[in-house]
Amino acid sequence: MDEPEATDTVRPEAIRASAAPLPGRAVITQRWRDAVFLHWRVDPARVAPHLPPGTRPDITDDGASHVGLIAFRLEHSAFPPLPRVPWLGDFLELNVRLYSVDERGRRGVVFLTLEAEHLLPVLAARVGLGLPYRWARMRSARRGGPDGSDELAFTSARLPGGPRSRMRVRLTPDPVVGDPLADFLTARWGMHVGRGGRTTYWRNEHEAWPLRRAELVALDDGLLAHHGFGGLAAEPPDSVLFSDGVRTRFAAPADGPGIPGR
Repeated sequence: MDEPEATDTVRPEAIRASAAPLPGRAVITQRWRDAVFLHWRVDPARVAPHLPPGTRPDITDDGASHVGLIAFRLEHSAFPPLPRVPWLGDFLELNVRLYSVDERGRRGVVFLTLEAEHLLPVLAARVGLGLPYRWARMRSARRGGPDGSDELAFTSARLPGGPRSRMRVRLTPDPVVGDPLADFLTARWGMHVGRGGRTTYWRNEHEAWPLRRAELVALDDGLLAHHGFGGLAAEPPDSVLFSDGVRTRFAAPADGPGIPGR
């Protein structure tokens, strides 16, 4: 019998609500604000074909993987030691992401798309970083709901024509503390980026997410189906979370699994 591959034998790193220090100086700094996390449980077999070489689906203790639809406002982008990027460094973003672990046990996220409202950062991130950014017309609004609670709405339409997404959530005052699933989905300290048949790993750090429960009021989404997960948007998400935001820092990419293909 063949020996099992390393990706099947290395135990994933422990999930921790706070990040370990970066392995080097920060090369990107940002603030993520008004973040909405919608997540659905899926069979890991649906996730695996979408992951870059040398990674596999990360799963919870009950054997499930998850697909996330995450909306937020990205602000104060900077590339140290250069100062903050004015205007172009602030924009709305809506992404579809999966959860991965590599042959070294490093947990991360994999982005299927990152919709963003400024074209120049989209082009720079695609060319310079290999990230699947796409240009979209986007709006967000936060207002009081009919019952006195805050409601937050995001809309996105890919340009020049493509899938659209609209979501509206009701924010609750209920904090999320010591929730293993919430930590699994949000305490992610790196991303796996596939490019040219290889995978790199970008480590990041920020304070622990200040999370609250939220309730999905409405969702009309075409992104999930467009990127291989048809039917999910018609189902109630298994987790709905909100955060006022965090400041984050990224280190330069490290070598990933280094496997040139599947």
